[in-house]
Amino acid sequence: MEWETVIGLEIHAQLSTKSKIFSSASTQFGQAPNSQACAVDLGLPGVLPVLNVEAVNKAIKFGLAVNAHINQRNIFDRKNYFYPDLPKGYQISQMDLPIVGEGEIEISVGETTKIVGVTRAHLEEDAGKSVHDMFNEFSAIDLNRAGTPLLEIVSEPDMRSAKEAVAYAKKIHALVQYIGICDGNMQEGSFRCDANVSLRPMGQEKLGTRAELKNINSFKFLERAINLEVERQQDILEEGGSVVQETRLYDAVKHETRSMRSKEEANDYRYFPDPDLLPVEITDELMSSIKASLPELPVEKKARFIAELGLNEYDADILTSQKSLADYFEIMLQDNAKNAKLCANWVMGELSASLNKNQLDIEDSPVSAQDLSQLIARIGDDTISGKIAKDVFKAMWSGEGSADDIIESKGLKQVTDMGAIEVIIDEIIANNTPQVEQFKSGNEKILGFFVGQAMKASQGKANPKLLNQLLREKLS
Repeated sequence: MEWETVIGLEIHAQLSTKSKIFSSASTQFGQAPNSQACAVDLGLPGVLPVLNVEAVNKAIKFGLAVNAHINQRNIFDRKNYFYPDLPKGYQISQMDLPIVGEGEIEISVGETTKIVGVTRAHLEEDAGKSVHDMFNEFSAIDLNRAGTPLLEIVSEPDMRSAKEAVAYAKKIHALVQYIGICDGNMQEGSFRCDANVSLRPMGQEKLGTRAELKNINSFKFLERAINLEVERQQDILEEGGSVVQETRLYDAVKHETRSMRSKEEANDYRYFPDPDLLPVEITDELMSSIKASLPELPVEKKARFIAELGLNEYDADILTSQKSLADYFEIMLQDNAKNAKLCANWVMGELSASLNKNQLDIEDSPVSAQDLSQLIARIGDDTISGKIAKDVFKAMWSGEGSADDIIESKGLKQVTDMGAIEVIIDEIIANNTPQVEQFKSGNEKILGFFVGQAMKASQGKANPKLLNQLLREKLS
């Protein structure tokens, strides 16, 4: 039987507020375990939560960015369950009246684009963290994360492959960084995904039984985990079995998923309105103010790069996929507006390759946007060739100085003196009579031989355009 994969994602984005959602405790990452968990976060007797207005504003900002309906009256509920890193026995979340309603995100996979619906996005508090590999005999609990504001973004089950799910997650990841509501640091757990995966016979409308893959903090692992789960469910169904609705964990080391617990339904959590928190009333004035503060969104920036800079859709899509990448590129353009395509090629080529090889984020690049911009300018004004520029870039990456300093100190300036190039060409022609005859007989490909010999003789410094022009004239 042919099966159709159905995927929905629940993305947890930690909001970049200085304090927690219901207390004044700090949200700073990396502090000593349990040093930032206050009485309110732990739900100790006699304490009362107070809503962080900045968390509300950031949630509204996200809703407006995905063209979602904003529920101007929304409430907080208690979601009751026991877990070791949730000491008060319930989580403050939103159920029936979330702050953000239906919206949409456009994704691209290859040449195909589609719309993925956003079902809702609600505010809630994060739980603490269980650490299982610190001690041999027991698990440790760090409650610093408890109470950190989360925006849980729930998609419609509109994705049909792991690649579509990753494309959607990346779009959300870029968006929350563009609008400044989440730092997107997946290693620190600021951005995590749960994937709901099910299979159904091709053409059937009814959804199959889903399994939830919990807390995945890498796009690569998200794709692997979904593909693995699809294989697992297909094996079960084709053997005549039934998929069990459950929550599963993905082990990246063993490349396997394992059952964590049976999947609860909403009634298992016994939701009820939190008696300590008033409904949130959002005014039209606040909505207008936040909408006016929205920066240029990725889809808008992409359209501008295509219309104003003449980039193709693929290049524009790559360059706007991360805010930090787009910012780097635009800094380069400040002094190289006429060389947008060349700037794009270097960012997506040499720079990205070096970052990947050294496992660095663009923010940690040893070559700044201003430094690379200077190198591009030297290519643009014919000071150096593109080939020599690659050697200069390697020296810049190693910390040997700026592009201008390296070009000067190593004597790499391009030879543009026509007389000097003519001397080189004349000598090569005189020493390679058989190849000259081949060219005159119509073998155009042999021109590459002469170019190579001339570049070798000039130590790669001859201006390629001028060299080709003079070679053709003399050989003809």
